[in-house]
Amino acid sequence: MAWIYILIASAFEISWAVGLKYSQGFTKLEPTIFTVITMILSYVFLAMGTKTLPIGTAYAVWTGIGAVGTAIYGIIYFNESRELLRVFFIFLIVIGIIGLRLTYKATA
Repeated sequence: MAWIYILIASAFEISWAVGLKYSQGFTKLEPTIFTVITMILSYVFLAMGTKTLPIGTAYAVWTGIGAVGTAIYGIIYFNESRELLRVFFIFLIVIGIIGLRLTYKATA
């Protein structure tokens, strides 16, 4: 269940990161409220996941998924760079996330 919490936390991580863009520096009320709420939910689910997962693994996966998801959102919706080298490095983050998940060993 801890990995599910980290995935949910990561989805909220992407949401609040994108919300920052729409809030325009916390100058627009609705996007600011959305951003703050999703920040809180992201941290709550991260905390739930870290009850059983190692903090280093949980945090790295959470931020990695958040970074990749936000970058992909930016490429699709904000017309950010699709440069091959940039996409390659985003892919490397994905490989790192997969590696952390595959090398995780549960402890009793």
